[in-house]
Amino acid sequence: MSYTTAAVLGVAGSLILDLLILRTRLVTRLVFWATYPIIFGFQLISNGILTGRNIVIYAPDAIIGWRLVHAPVEDLLFGFALVLSTLALWVALGRRGIQRTPTAGSRRNDG
Repeated sequence: MSYTTAAVLGVAGSLILDLLILRTRLVTRLVFWATYPIIFGFQLISNGILTGRNIVIYAPDAIIGWRLVHAPVEDLLFGFALVLSTLALWVALGRRGIQRTPTAGSRRNDG
Protein backbone atom coordinates (compact mmCIF):
# COMPACT_ATOMS: atom_id res chain seq x y z
CA MET A 1 0.00 0.00 0.00
CA SER A 2 1.36 3.39 -0.92
CA TYR A 3 1.58 6.32 1.46
CA THR A 4 -1.03 8.10 -0.66
CA THR A 5 -3.51 5.23 -0.32
CA ALA A 6 -2.95 5.02 3.42
CA ALA A 7 -3.48 8.78 3.80
CA VAL A 8 -6.75 8.71 1.84
CA LEU A 9 -7.97 5.72 3.86
CA GLY A 10 -7.04 7.56 7.06
CA VAL A 11 -9.15 10.57 6.07
CA ALA A 12 -12.05 8.33 5.03
CA GLY A 13 -11.82 6.43 8.32
CA SER A 14 -11.78 9.57 10.42
CA LEU A 15 -14.79 10.97 8.54
CA ILE A 16 -16.70 7.71 9.06
CA LEU A 17 -15.78 7.80 12.75
CA ASP A 18 -16.92 11.42 13.11
CA LEU A 19 -20.09 11.30 11.04
CA LEU A 20 -21.40 7.75 11.29
CA ILE A 21 -19.93 5.90 14.25
CA LEU A 22 -19.59 8.51 17.00
CA ARG A 23 -21.98 11.00 15.37
CA THR A 24 -20.08 13.97 16.74
CA ARG A 25 -20.34 15.67 13.31
CA LEU A 26 -17.37 17.96 13.98
CA VAL A 27 -16.72 18.50 10.26
CA THR A 28 -20.18 20.06 9.92
CA ARG A 29 -19.38 22.76 12.48
CA LEU A 30 -18.00 26.17 11.65
CA VAL A 31 -15.88 26.22 14.80
CA PHE A 32 -13.92 23.17 13.58
CA TRP A 33 -13.09 24.80 10.24
CA ALA A 34 -12.42 28.19 11.86
CA THR A 35 -9.79 26.72 14.21
CA TYR A 36 -8.29 24.06 11.94
CA PRO A 37 -6.04 26.60 10.13
CA ILE A 38 -4.15 27.09 13.41
CA ILE A 39 -3.34 23.38 13.55
CA PHE A 40 -2.62 23.34 9.82
CA GLY A 41 -0.13 26.19 10.17
CA PHE A 42 1.85 24.45 12.89
CA GLN A 43 1.74 21.20 10.95
CA LEU A 44 3.30 22.97 7.96
CA ILE A 45 6.05 24.36 10.18
CA SER A 46 6.90 21.02 11.78
CA ASN A 47 6.67 19.09 8.50
CA GLY A 48 8.74 21.74 6.74
CA ILE A 49 11.50 21.40 9.31
CA LEU A 50 11.50 17.60 9.33
CA THR A 51 11.40 17.13 5.56
CA GLY A 52 13.34 20.24 4.59
CA ARG A 53 16.34 19.12 6.68
CA ASN A 54 16.05 15.54 5.42
CA ILE A 55 15.26 14.19 8.88
CA VAL A 56 12.30 12.42 7.26
CA ILE A 57 12.70 11.24 3.67
CA TYR A 58 9.94 9.75 1.52
CA ALA A 59 10.36 7.27 -1.30
CA PRO A 60 9.34 9.13 -4.49
CA ASP A 61 7.29 6.18 -5.77
CA ALA A 62 5.20 6.02 -2.56
CA ILE A 63 3.84 9.59 -2.73
CA ILE A 64 2.01 11.70 -5.30
CA GLY A 65 4.88 14.15 -5.46
CA TRP A 66 2.95 17.30 -4.56
CA ARG A 67 4.71 19.11 -1.74
CA LEU A 68 3.81 22.02 0.47
CA VAL A 69 6.65 23.53 2.54
CA HIS A 70 8.83 20.51 1.68
CA ALA A 71 6.29 17.99 3.03
CA PRO A 72 4.23 15.68 0.86
CA VAL A 73 0.53 16.46 0.70
CA GLU A 74 -0.13 13.05 2.22
CA ASP A 75 1.27 14.31 5.53
CA LEU A 76 -1.44 16.96 5.60
CA LEU A 77 -4.08 14.29 5.03
CA PHE A 78 -2.70 12.17 7.86
CA GLY A 79 -2.62 15.23 10.12
CA PHE A 80 -6.26 15.98 9.36
CA ALA A 81 -7.25 12.36 10.09
CA LEU A 82 -5.32 12.37 13.37
CA VAL A 83 -6.80 15.65 14.60
CA LEU A 84 -10.36 14.80 13.57
CA SER A 85 -10.24 11.32 15.12
CA THR A 86 -8.79 12.61 18.38
CA LEU A 87 -11.33 15.42 18.69
CA ALA A 88 -14.26 13.16 17.77
CA LEU A 89 -13.23 10.63 20.43
CA TRP A 90 -12.74 13.40 22.98
CA VAL A 91 -16.19 14.87 22.32
CA ALA A 92 -17.85 11.45 22.32
CA LEU A 93 -16.26 10.46 25.63
CA GLY A 94 -17.17 13.82 27.13
CA ARG A 95 -20.80 13.32 26.13
CA ARG A 96 -20.78 9.99 27.90
CA GLY A 97 -19.42 11.56 31.09
CA ILE A 98 -16.15 9.68 31.02
CA GLN A 99 -13.83 11.00 33.74
CA ARG A 100 -15.64 14.24 34.52
CA THR A 101 -14.09 14.37 37.97
CA PRO A 102 -11.63 15.28 39.22
CA THR A 103 -11.55 18.37 37.09
CA ALA A 104 -8.24 19.70 35.86
CA GLY A 105 -6.37 21.46 38.61
CA SER A 106 -8.51 20.18 41.46
CA ARG A 107 -6.80 18.69 44.48
CA ARG A 108 -7.62 15.39 46.05
CA ASN A 109 -8.44 15.50 49.72
CA ASP A 110 -6.34 12.71 51.16
CA GLY A 111 -6.84 14.17 54.66
